[in-house]
Amino acid sequence: MKMSRKKFLATAVAVAASLTLALAGCASGGSSSASGSASTSGSTSASASAAAGGAGSLRFVTGGESGTYYAFGSVIAQHATNNVGVSVTAASSGGSQANIQELEDGTAELAFCQSDVMAYAYNGTNLFEDTGKVDCFSVLGALYQEQVQIVTCDPDIKTVADLKGKNVSIGAAGSGVYFNAIDILGAYGLSESDISPTYQSFADSADSLKDGKIDAAFIVAGAPTTAITDLSTTKTAYLVGLDDEHIQKLLSSSDYYSKATIKAGTYDGQEADVKTVGVDAVVLVNDSVSEDDVYKLCQDIFDNAPDLVENHAKYGEVSVEKGASITSVPYHPGAAKYFKEKGFTVSTK
Repeated sequence: MKMSRKKFLATAVAVAASLTLALAGCASGGSSSASGSASTSGSTSASASAAAGGAGSLRFVTGGESGTYYAFGSVIAQHATNNVGVSVTAASSGGSQANIQELEDGTAELAFCQSDVMAYAYNGTNLFEDTGKVDCFSVLGALYQEQVQIVTCDPDIKTVADLKGKNVSIGAAGSGVYFNAIDILGAYGLSESDISPTYQSFADSADSLKDGKIDAAFIVAGAPTTAITDLSTTKTAYLVGLDDEHIQKLLSSSDYYSKATIKAGTYDGQEADVKTVGVDAVVLVNDSVSEDDVYKLCQDIFDNAPDLVENHAKYGEVSVEKGASITSVPYHPGAAKYFKEKGFTVSTK
């Protein structure tokens, strides 16, 4: 992590020699009124923005290009840049765990993350048990629920129990999706050894289903998800639901899950509602970002959500109440200021 931090500082100095304040990454735990910092790939444009008379662009790491994080994050970034005087640049990424790492290395200021992976990082458990806790970030707000979607093109796979002995994609190795898959398999008395697992991204899983290389795939993202939408337009795809008994078993053992329903018609050929569980999609912010910038971003996201559904359907699920609902990780002071004005008290560091 120290090497990554040094590389970041060296890059920032090289491309922005005129800046009088170097932007701090997570490792510093400091605060800065100049809240943007540059990634290696985006340092030139960020420095140009800073030189033009303001903070550099905040880099917002999202997810894979076929997932909801990237699509929604790009819309959020563009609207903020155009309307509230906070420059935000969305970037595709490896997902929740990789995004936490970018916050820690100081190569991103904003990040999408599953609420369970966020808690793992902050407490140093599961994905972060070996590397240790990462606590240099805070919550901007929870935006919407991410459903655990189990998709197949095999009509004989009707329940999670039917996955035994099948070729199943359970997310990238060590990813948040992987742990969700292991939790759900475990609720049905199955383990990783009871299936033939593959470890693939959403897009690769969809391609493998199209080609008949796998029998099913776990995808954790807000529905509708691009990978499944594309799959369902070329092949007959089915979602495998969870029954009430096993949903309750999951809720009892893991408090970051909640009940979820994927409504009929969400995907081509989906004729009935599908019961499952979900986690929350949360926007995290590097602690070095200024209170003012985070406050403005909260205003832009939550105040304008009802009017921006045409820009992206997920705005229809955004609410102040949902935004202020996280209890496992503290909020950034800028977010706490915003939610207090709306009548919600959230914890801060």
